[in-house]
Amino acid sequence: MQYYLAVDLGASSGKMLLGSVDNGKIILEEVHRFDNNLVEKNGHLCWETDKLYANIVQGLKSCKKIGKIPATMGIDTWGVDFVLLDSSFNMLGNSVAYRDSRTEKMDAIVEKYLTIQQLYERTGIQKQPFNTIYQLMAVKQENPEHLEKAEYFLMVPEYLNFLLTGKCQNEYTNATTTGLVSAKDKTWDIELIKMLGLPEKLFRPLAAPGTEVGTLKEDIQKQVGFNCTVVLPATHDTGSAFLAVPAQDDNAITISSGTWSLLGVENEYPITTEKSRLLNFTNEGGYNYRFRYLKNIMGLWMIQSVRRNLDKKYSFAELEQMARESAAFPSYVDVNDYAFLAPKNMIDAVKDICRKTGQRVPETIGEVVQCVYTSLSKSYAESIKNMEQITGKKYTRIHIVGGGSKDGYLNALTAKETGLPVFAGPGEGTALGNLMAQMIRAGEFSDLFDARAAIRKSFDIIEINP
Repeated sequence: MQYYLAVDLGASSGKMLLGSVDNGKIILEEVHRFDNNLVEKNGHLCWETDKLYANIVQGLKSCKKIGKIPATMGIDTWGVDFVLLDSSFNMLGNSVAYRDSRTEKMDAIVEKYLTIQQLYERTGIQKQPFNTIYQLMAVKQENPEHLEKAEYFLMVPEYLNFLLTGKCQNEYTNATTTGLVSAKDKTWDIELIKMLGLPEKLFRPLAAPGTEVGTLKEDIQKQVGFNCTVVLPATHDTGSAFLAVPAQDDNAITISSGTWSLLGVENEYPITTEKSRLLNFTNEGGYNYRFRYLKNIMGLWMIQSVRRNLDKKYSFAELEQMARESAAFPSYVDVNDYAFLAPKNMIDAVKDICRKTGQRVPETIGEVVQCVYTSLSKSYAESIKNMEQITGKKYTRIHIVGGGSKDGYLNALTAKETGLPVFAGPGEGTALGNLMAQMIRAGEFSDLFDARAAIRKSFDIIEINP
């Protein structure tokens, strides 16, 4: 049997899953799981890329241990974050995380070169304070010498690919999250890059999902006991998650639910109108150059943070039960308020916004969590309504994939608030999408339609009606 390995790294944890196809069904087997935490280095919140890499190697060793050697492997991660390498392939500075505050006021600097309207028209990317365009301007302000010395710009999955293969390769879907790719031309907007005074040489040709990066370096082959080919999936995790949606037509809304909730649809062409910009929708690049037209919503990060504030004393199931018991609590917040991006205490942040907006302030844990759940479902409903206005389409159902698809209470609230049936699953949406890109490349499936049919056959999809 042929095996394929998905390395799926999220903002709070990572996992590695082997995939295979048996009688047209996709079989998944988890081989390694690990935490991914932010650490403070030199006054900035940073990713521990060395630990991520060490865990990937550990997962490869686990494959050898169980005698299931992957023919190919692919890595996907969150978007926007990157590293800079010098001519000797040494990292310049650290891999600073998107939740770091260094991008404050960087939008004003970018807007000296072009208006926010012009930027959206060119790239189609929603304005978020942490977009790579603003991060690079922060580097330019704080460490201009890093940009002067840099030879390679690699996003996080591309850097991990480099550590495994020694090859530097930029990938299209993740590149679109930078705010530096032309929506029309589907390649780096070199005119924009020059306008901002960023080194043009850093932005190398973009490869599509399915492209081979290279094989494992010899020293890694010796460590893990085998060789395999590293392939590009849609390296942006949302790009991979959207691949795994078991939709049968274009009338469904997708929510990739995890630390973030990415709500949207797939379009053949970008929508870069002023109305789309004002409603803060984004056009991220997807598989086969289709555009993921979506809204980034704060997501289960808020529940995860509440749990951390309580020293993980309660399980997610217990927090959900407390919320159910406080179902009558009426207050809700704008989950996309920047106050929730990286607060010192999420519970205090929720209470504070309720207080500022003149609503009842939650007193119990259950009321806080209920407030978050209600707010998420209301945000989903409002986003769908706005999307229907812009696209002129009426959507008939919602597919929820990813870890959040297992949250039965949020699914029920989403169905109730939107008035649409919800189809929850598969839970491993991102890893599955990663595997599908590899499997289509290998000829296991003829195309995306064929692969999605296999998902419907392979996994339980739970229907929740309004």
